[in-house]
Amino acid sequence: MATVFKQQKDKKDKAEGIVTKSSDDKIFKNKQRVLLLSSRGINSRQRHLLTDLGNLLPHSKKDAKLDSKSKLYIINELADLNNCNNCIFFEVRKRQDLYMWISKTPNGPSMKFHVQNIHTMEELKMTGNCLKGSRHILSFDKNFESTPHWMLMKELFTQVFGVPKTSRRIKPFIDHVISFSIVDNRVWFRNYQITEKPIEHRSPTDTTDLTLVEIGPRFVMNPIRTFDGSFGGQTAFENPEFISPNVARAHIRNAKANRYKDRMEAIAKRDAKMKDAVLPDDPLSDKNVFA
Repeated sequence: MATVFKQQKDKKDKAEGIVTKSSDDKIFKNKQRVLLLSSRGINSRQRHLLTDLGNLLPHSKKDAKLDSKSKLYIINELADLNNCNNCIFFEVRKRQDLYMWISKTPNGPSMKFHVQNIHTMEELKMTGNCLKGSRHILSFDKNFESTPHWMLMKELFTQVFGVPKTSRRIKPFIDHVISFSIVDNRVWFRNYQITEKPIEHRSPTDTTDLTLVEIGPRFVMNPIRTFDGSFGGQTAFENPEFISPNVARAHIRNAKANRYKDRMEAIAKRDAKMKDAVLPDDPLSDKNVFA
């Protein structure tokens, strides 16, 4: 009976990521895995961005496109089937607006972002290059420690984008840095390669021979909401400054319509004024000369 109990306990510890050295010594083993998938209607640039994120995260797994945009709780089951405890979901609206969900499955929390200013690796064509499957350093702006929702976002980014040492597909090198910066209440994502400075470009007072070269991808994430559950639940934080892309396009269309309306009203007033105006009789007109 004791043997059966010990076997069941070992299975439970293995599922929770705990490696047992002895009866009293336990070492936590980081087993973060990320599921990458998108919805239908994704365009080429957004698909290339998803591919770039998959190349940067060797502990990620890709799944087929999701047909439904309303039943997002299905993603929790997909993550469980793929043995993943994190998820990055690209939700595309009207084949142009990209929303990115980052969630801790299956219990949450989850965050929804509006992704703007997308530039992929192939599009940037920069000189830097990092080893595929290598680990990276996560760099966060000091503003992430200012408010609770930024602190929660930092912890979520750390668990999703942080590559575990025990991942099977990683290479034992750290040659690039992923930077998260807060500017204008938006999160700016940048990726830099760690390279050595050429000897001819080093100054005598320079104490380091390392430099950073941006290699992409780059994009900006505008936070919308934070939920206490995975892909739903009660709202823990809502961005009051967020303006929906549909509302922004409606304002642009209304501004164009108002300019056209003002121009047509000015033309109508000019025609009415010309019609009511009484011009003096010209003595050199054809009517007076050939009368």
